[in-house]
Amino acid sequence: MSKYLVIVESPAKEKTISKILGKDFIVKSSYGHVRDLPKSKLGIDIKDNFEPTYVNMPKAKKLISSLKKEAEVSDKIYLATDFDREGEAIAWHLKEALKLSASKISRITFHEITPEAILGAVKQPRKLDMGLVNSQQTRRILDRLIGYKLSPLLWKKVKLGLSAGRVQSVAVMIICNREEEIKSFVPMEYWTIEAELSKIGQDTVSAFKAQLFSKSGVKFDKLAIKNKEQSDEILKEFEGAKYIVKSADTRQRKRAPYAPYTTSTMQQDASRRLGFSASKTMSVAQKLYEGINIGANARVGLITYMRTDSLNIAKSVQNETSKFIESSYGNNFLPKTPRIYKTKTKGAQEAHEAIRPTSPNRMPLRIKQHLSVDEFKLYDLIWKRFLAGQMADAVYNTLTIEVSAKDYLFKASGSTLIFDGFLKVYSIDDAEKETNLPLLKNGEPLNLMKILPQQHFTEPPPRYNEASLIKALEEHGIGRPSTYAPTIKTILDRLYVRLDDKKFIPTNLGIVVNNILKNHFGNIINVEFTADVEDKLDKIAEDKVVWQNVLKDFYGPFEKNLDEAEKNLQRQKIQPQQSSEVCPNCGKLMIIRESKSGQFLGCSGYPECKTILPLNKNGETAAGPRETDMKCEKCGSPLIKKTGFRGKQYLSCKNYPECKTTYNIDKHGNKVIKPEPEHTDMKCEKCGSEMLKRIGKRGPFLACSAFPKCRDIQWIKTPNLQKQKTKAK
Repeated sequence: MSKYLVIVESPAKEKTISKILGKDFIVKSSYGHVRDLPKSKLGIDIKDNFEPTYVNMPKAKKLISSLKKEAEVSDKIYLATDFDREGEAIAWHLKEALKLSASKISRITFHEITPEAILGAVKQPRKLDMGLVNSQQTRRILDRLIGYKLSPLLWKKVKLGLSAGRVQSVAVMIICNREEEIKSFVPMEYWTIEAELSKIGQDTVSAFKAQLFSKSGVKFDKLAIKNKEQSDEILKEFEGAKYIVKSADTRQRKRAPYAPYTTSTMQQDASRRLGFSASKTMSVAQKLYEGINIGANARVGLITYMRTDSLNIAKSVQNETSKFIESSYGNNFLPKTPRIYKTKTKGAQEAHEAIRPTSPNRMPLRIKQHLSVDEFKLYDLIWKRFLAGQMADAVYNTLTIEVSAKDYLFKASGSTLIFDGFLKVYSIDDAEKETNLPLLKNGEPLNLMKILPQQHFTEPPPRYNEASLIKALEEHGIGRPSTYAPTIKTILDRLYVRLDDKKFIPTNLGIVVNNILKNHFGNIINVEFTADVEDKLDKIAEDKVVWQNVLKDFYGPFEKNLDEAEKNLQRQKIQPQQSSEVCPNCGKLMIIRESKSGQFLGCSGYPECKTILPLNKNGETAAGPRETDMKCEKCGSPLIKKTGFRGKQYLSCKNYPECKTTYNIDKHGNKVIKPEPEHTDMKCEKCGSEMLKRIGKRGPFLACSAFPKCRDIQWIKTPNLQKQKTKAK
């Protein structure tokens, strides 16, 4: 009897695909990459045509041995790693590390982990695509050359532990450039004028506001009225004016839905709507893709592959979705023809489908009980976005009113939703706000209730948040869908930027490093070069360019820049920002320091004095520790009110560190006493210790009494503890 070995990337996929393929197939996971360039050295022979030297990763040694044994007794080996360049490279590395013969292996790919997709992939295997492998290999070598050559320069000229990268450094540069724009921004004054009007004899009921639009047919631009003097001159001209309806135009306007998600748009929307970081979004999406047990021992992938910049949708899924919409909402919610979206992302490639639910019939609410809170939120968002993208337009009735006053023209517009269409499923932030205007006739006189002049000032461009930074990277063609989350994590971990109110602000360190790279490596650390590299990687994948030639074109100028920077760049010092605060413990001045979560004050006498004080969002010192009249429940000592790193206040025993009792504080400043855990007759499934019933932020849960040695917990979903015990078993 034939035996088949299928190698996937993750254990979660291993479980899901095993159930689909059955007993004739052995499914094993590679746990990601099994080979890579060595960490201890460059691992690239520049003189020998950039030949890389790969080594088996230490974590994969036992795994490689185990996979070799399985491969030896298998008739056929299917390499089923992810459907992108990274997955193709992992498949090739598996072939090399396991020393598999080409005749024995087949490459299979799929966009979703469903029985139809997996069984279909096994029936249509292909050979390894060396164009995709070489493209990924070129990216890896290029990033290694930049990282391993530039980083030591930064260690020598700035400080140890720094790093530079082709994508991460451009991301920091974009953030620094925006900060420079904000600092150099000069606000400009401008005025707007509105007229509050009503129908004659219906002052309150029919009142509406109209904006000053033009004079003698010449439209006012935003900054046309520059100051109060100009505004007052216009107001004088309105004296004695009659306000007459010039036109009242009613039209119908349609609003089309958004396209389904790509990796970038999913990360942006999850950031805006759910408050998820890019890395959290990708982590949750990975679980949804790899498979969730949704009851009756049915483990299935809920979404298609989540690293994609394509907007394609399989025809069969479109047909299934149309039937679902018709049966659930009615035929009028279907567009006349199925919607087809075209990818606009520069250099789009990778997977061949947009991110979508594997079946529209798996409604989020029906499987909610099988998902974690975060999994449900993201799946609900993906499901609604995809479904809305296949639905009919929303339809509005719009009314535009033009009102003349001497040589001037005022305009007012309003809209009413008459058919919600896709809005039935997916709400949008910039949806039309319904504005009711009175029914008016051409030539009808109006009553002027009051003129409303208002002063404004132009505002600087906003700082980037995660959503807008990802959008900027995508628009410039920088990086690929899989790189956005790790890029953001890296620049935060390196303290090149920090987050303040979810906005990126460059640190002093980030500004210094950015200036060095911009001044000495401006030909490679820039938007154009990084985007051009992505274009060349696409051509390598299509076998249109020799990958070694791309590296040669890059390395010559890069090596020259390195030599010049080594000779000419002076040692840079990150100057700490002094403050006027005095250390409460030793009397020395405090220094403003930065961490990933914000700024704080540290004593200039560090490390002898390790005093730190938190700063609030306005850069002011939070109140220092102060004694209260409340007592510690354990030792009776007074409680001290303190402020944590993130500005959250709490109570701590004055007898610390002998007594480490702490209490949370409610909104009235009172201490919140945690209830004592309740004993139960249940045992921990991991270590056999007693399970205790505790109360957390999300409600009651069971926690092992052996904490912190055993951290097993079980959430209580019903008030009946006995039911929960039965469910756990």
